[in-house]
Amino acid sequence: MFSFFKKKSPSTEVISTPKTDVTPVAASAPPGQQTSAAAPAANGQPFEDKEQVAPSARQGWLDRLKTGLRKTGASITTVFTGTRIDDDLYEELETALLMADTGVKATEHLLQDLKRRVKEAKATEPSQVKTLLADAITDLLLPLQKPLAIGDHHPTVIMVAGVNGAGKTTSIGKLTKHLADEGLSVLLAAADTFRAAAKEQLAVWADRNTVEIVSQQGGDPAAVSFDAVSAGRARGRDVVLVDTAGRLPTQLHLMEELKKIKRVVQKADSTAPHEVLLVLDGNTGQNALAQVRAFDDTLGLTGLIVTKLDGTAKGGVLCAIAREKPIPVYFIGVGEKLEDLETFNAREFAQALLS
Repeated sequence: MFSFFKKKSPSTEVISTPKTDVTPVAASAPPGQQTSAAAPAANGQPFEDKEQVAPSARQGWLDRLKTGLRKTGASITTVFTGTRIDDDLYEELETALLMADTGVKATEHLLQDLKRRVKEAKATEPSQVKTLLADAITDLLLPLQKPLAIGDHHPTVIMVAGVNGAGKTTSIGKLTKHLADEGLSVLLAAADTFRAAAKEQLAVWADRNTVEIVSQQGGDPAAVSFDAVSAGRARGRDVVLVDTAGRLPTQLHLMEELKKIKRVVQKADSTAPHEVLLVLDGNTGQNALAQVRAFDDTLGLTGLIVTKLDGTAKGGVLCAIAREKPIPVYFIGVGEKLEDLETFNAREFAQALLS
């Protein structure tokens, strides 16, 4: 599996026993199953685990990404089937980018950057312009390319938010699998007490990944989160993933609940949450950008997970996010399988978009 985070060398920490005893509903993995993590760097600096990625595995992911972005890229790439580089080409490209939900600001930026590159390269063929556009998109998206850091804190507390239907709980399950594969111990917090069967869905993922889950029947989301972070500290877990209730930014009472969860988590660990992730449905286009703004104003987002890019015609929204709200995209997803969630790479995305 492709390494997807930077793992920092752990520091010695005294584990305190929490006042609340929380009973897990899924057993933790046997110690022998959690020894695959690479040793920390001798100088204590961040490094990439498993730097040598299996070419076949990564190529398989790239093929799925290209297939997923085919609808988005089709309207853009048809612009370059002509024989001339003229105003008509740029006008058609502008329309195609806007239709892909790239957004006005990102589209204007890309066109200006592209024209500069075409002039500097003295390009004469539309096919050359396509290559230069891939370079421009890559540079625009590079600020979003950042690995998830694990190991600065024990446990690393990751709070996950998102609207209903974005794939939030499923993404947590996939992320848990990746973390476990890297030899990290994970504890899940079922703090989505608002949606029916949310706890049960998360419990299924906990069972599949052989990790613990903290939950309460009809419990307060903030209380569940507090107990989970306390339990994670007491049990020496590497990561605590907090699943929160799906909500729309217009549901002010639920957005206030998110603030409460964050405040209460800080009572269990004054430095937490260490990551606040928002899961976005790639099919929502410009609405996804509105969600990023709203949730960032409420929680102070540190990263994004963009799901359901398979078959979308609105994949250009990542360009809009990069231009207007450049919050790192840690992962992107193109399907329902565990291997369909992978790290975001700007160059790969740009090439898949224009393949």
